[in-house]
Amino acid sequence: MNFMLHDHDTFDESDTQIIPDTVLEAVRILLRWSGDDPDREGLVDTPKRVARAWQEYCSGYQENPALHLDRTFEDVGGYDEIVLLKDIPFHSHCEHHLAPITGKASIAYLPRNRVVGISKLARVLHGYARRLQVQERLTADVAQCIWDHLQPHGVAVVIEAQHGCMTGRGVRTPGVSMVTSRLLGCFLTDAGSRKELLALMGY
Repeated sequence: MNFMLHDHDTFDESDTQIIPDTVLEAVRILLRWSGDDPDREGLVDTPKRVARAWQEYCSGYQENPALHLDRTFEDVGGYDEIVLLKDIPFHSHCEHHLAPITGKASIAYLPRNRVVGISKLARVLHGYARRLQVQERLTADVAQCIWDHLQPHGVAVVIEAQHGCMTGRGVRTPGVSMVTSRLLGCFLTDAGSRKELLALMGY
């Protein structure tokens, strides 16, 4: 079933028209199972809020991140060095526990003959992050998307994030970050290019 918002829909929390009753009841069941009363004052509107929030958290399923790379520019004054966007904040959710993943990503590519607007790199990241994820797949998906659609000499994606499934439950170890990377093209095969890239990223 597709719960995507249409152009005329908004995230007005007073409007339950587009939220199926089954979704609202599922949240109430979870609240009740957790030990609280979904009918008490503070929780009466929680099912609506949760449903709206999850529509937003998972909005990446309704888009194709590659479309952000459709418009490119060839007139760059002969520039043929690394393009790097550092420390892009993002928010996602772990597919195993639905716990938050919060972190930052650095995305780089070495253009072949065209570049893309820098904001588009962040949009590609967010398009994949706004889905249920594991960090390894998120890193690989972003890198592969840029590699396939820009066809550069090289692509690199490094993600550093904290996982709520580890910091808030289980071993409960706050402050621990996980780092993943995906290198493609010259950043993988050429030691000089990789060294320059990692220096620019601060690693």
